[in-house]
This record gives sequence, structure tokens and C-alpha cells, in this order.
Amino acid sequence: MTETVLEIKNLQVAYHTDHGQVQAVRGISYQVKKGETVALVGESGCGKSASVKPIMGEKEANQIIKSGEINFTYQTENGPQTVNLLKISPKIMQNRIKGKEIAMVFQDPMTSLDPTMKINKQIAEAVKASHPEMNKDQINERVLNLIETVGIQNMKVVQNQYPHQLSGGMRQRIVIAIALAGNPSLLICDEPTTGLDVTIQAKILNLIKDIQKSRKLSVIFITHNLGVVANIATYVNVMYAGKIVETGTSQDIFFEPRHPYTWGLLESVPDINEKVDELPTIAGTIPDLTQPIVGDAFAPRNKYALNIDFKKQPPMFKINDHHYAATWLLDKRAPKVPIPAVLQKRILKMKGAS
Repeated sequence: MTETVLEIKNLQVAYHTDHGQVQAVRGISYQVKKGETVALVGESGCGKSASVKPIMGEKEANQIIKSGEINFTYQTENGPQTVNLLKISPKIMQNRIKGKEIAMVFQDPMTSLDPTMKINKQIAEAVKASHPEMNKDQINERVLNLIETVGIQNMKVVQNQYPHQLSGGMRQRIVIAIALAGNPSLLICDEPTTGLDVTIQAKILNLIKDIQKSRKLSVIFITHNLGVVANIATYVNVMYAGKIVETGTSQDIFFEPRHPYTWGLLESVPDINEKVDELPTIAGTIPDLTQPIVGDAFAPRNKYALNIDFKKQPPMFKINDHHYAATWLLDKRAPKVPIPAVLQKRILKMKGAS
């Protein structure tokens, strides 16, 4: 069996605000195995980023971890070791885990790069922090190797430039190079292609996919766009209002989606072969997470909602051994609601292309 690198159990994260306590993550559980890419997908504000910050030990002043475990397994000289990242000291997190075993690529590379420092020095700093035993020549060799790894051809020129002299796509490649400096076993990508044009976006996605395969990296990929993860994710967790509402393999989610929210996300993905005046959207907004939620959080926006949706939260119904969805439509007593015709047509087209 493939070894589990990360296991999250019933994680609940809240934030104190002037308007009350925001229940940002309301009890999520999932695993990431070695060499897999697990996508967290959902609209802005559904809890994706809030759920991964504790993995990196990112503690904000108003953040409360209400419950849960984040068990991370990594290799040591004495073999594999598993730690609960919520229980280890900030010192161990900083010196042993962060940047070395777990690294992160953020949405805006300019927030990750120092505008006053040349690219070569920034990558070198990351290498030194992860490999203090290396001498200057070894560090320089490692820097060039990392620049080459992220697909930059004119590396001699790029390493002597400042971030503002590079394009957005090039900057994101440098951020990925810095993230790889410590040879992490888990890479978290938080909306890494947002803001890039579609051509560059595709190149960055292919780069992450190639690096993941060549290094057997485990990847958590966060995005609001299901279309982005179609070709890179092993498993997809669809999040809504701080919970996972559907989970399955990429094939499960793209070819056999069962939750109305997943249907809406898939319908919202642009199709270059379809001529439409206006893209479909999901009506309404995410609920106020400072208030108690009764029933299914998606019910007010769900045109297929049943009476029970407004009274009782649905459990995760099993569709197959790796596909589950939290919707009362899967209850054997519920009326049979087919996948929307527009989406069925698109799925048939995708199946034909695959």
C-alpha cells in the first residue's frame, strides 16, 4: 500500500472577529499519500486556505484550532516518524518541518520574493537554510540545478535579475524553485496560477505535474477553478462553507459528480468549444459562518434542495469505495434528480476526448 504522508482528522478552525467567531473550517478529514496530488476546490471563503495554514504552522493572532489532528509522516535517520503538527513546538516546526519537509507556493509570487534581492541570492538563502552543511560552490551548483528544474533556459541571465525584471510566470517558477530547495516531501500550492494568462497557467501546471512525478512529491493543490486540476489531481475534495461536500478521484468528480454544488462548479468552467453570451454561475453567496448553520449549508442556493436540507445536515453518502458526497439527493428515499443536461453533454464530450 502507498504510504500516507499527511492525515487530517476532524480539523476545525475558527477566527475571532468584531462580528463574532467565524467557523472557517467545520470538521474536515482527508489523507494525502506519497506521490499523490490532492486538490481542494471551492469558491473564495469556503475554507480552503484556512484549512492548510495549520499544516505550515501559520498561526494568526485571532485563529483558534477548535479540534482535530494533522498527522505528518516524514523520513529521519532512524526511519519514518509521524508527528501531530498541531502539537509540536514552534521551534521544531520552524527548524525541522517548515521549508524542509513541507513547502508552500502562494498565489502572488511578489509577496514571496524580496524585491531588493537578486534571484540567485534568494534561492541561495533558501538552500543555505535547508542545507547548512553545503559550501559556497555546492550552494551555487544547487541554485543552478533548481533554476534548471523549474524550466528556465537562460538561467545565467535570470539569476542576476531582480523579481520586477521577470514576468509573472517566471516569478512563479522562481518561487517554486525556492520551495523545492529543501527537498520537501509535501508541497502545498495555494492558487499558484491565479492572475496568470491561460498559456502561462498551463505551463506552470505542467511544471508542477512534472516535478511531482519526477520527485514522487505529495501535493495539496488549492483552487477555486475545477478546470485547473482536471489533469493534475489524483483526488479532489470539493469544499463548501468549511466542509468537504464531495470527495473522489478526478474521474469520479469530473465524470460522475453527485453534489449539486459540484455540478455548479463544473458548469462554471469555461468551454472554448461552446458559444455562450454569459457563463453559468451559482446563485447566491456562501452563508455567514459567524451564525449557526442548520441543515445543509448549501440548501439556500440549491435549486434541488429538499425539505430535509433545511433541517438536518446530510451525512457523507458512499457512491463507491473512493467517492462520497454529502447530499440528501443520494438518500434512497429522495427523488431521482439527474445531472443537469448541459453538464451531461459536457461530460460525454470529456469522456470522448479522454
